[in-house]
Amino acid sequence: MKMAAVCGSGLGSSFMVEMNIKTVLAELGLNEIEVNHYDVGSAAPELADVFFVGGDLADSVQHLGNVVVLTSIIDMDELRDKVKKVAEEYNLI
Repeated sequence: MKMAAVCGSGLGSSFMVEMNIKTVLAELGLNEIEVNHYDVGSAAPELADVFFVGGDLADSVQHLGNVVVLTSIIDMDELRDKVKKVAEEYNLI
């Protein structure tokens, strides 16, 4: 399974979300999931099973497939809930 964080430039915010996703996955004992980050122009459906994006990019990334929109990219509780929901949907927990 692969997860990805996407932002406008592929630098700061997507990298931060990537690191936070890895933290949540470690808490859940799901260390085998690959997590990367991309800019919106480089992200492609084949690069991940699930893409996490901020609300400002929601309309720009619908072509990616399974997109999880974050209301706040810095809210760990929201991210924890949404990563857990994805893990449950994919029968990982």
